[in-house]
Amino acid sequence: MRANLNIDLDIDLSGLRCPLPVLRVKKALGEMKSGDVLRVLATDPGATEDIPAFIKQTGHEFCGVDAAANGHYFIIAKK
Repeated sequence: MRANLNIDLDIDLSGLRCPLPVLRVKKALGEMKSGDVLRVLATDPGATEDIPAFIKQTGHEFCGVDAAANGHYFIIAKK
């Protein structure tokens, strides 16, 4: 993942299963300004593939996925 990114919005999607994480990311990105950075905390392993695919398909910049503690994942996107 890229270092030195300033996070503009954090959303916690822990416990949500497909398709809810993607829908929540879509809503969050829709409310952000161009250049803002979104960090997503997710527990659904499928989110590590579904969210990056959605981000790329919708013209946003996918910045990476990092495994966090306790089976959580951080997914970073730039609008």
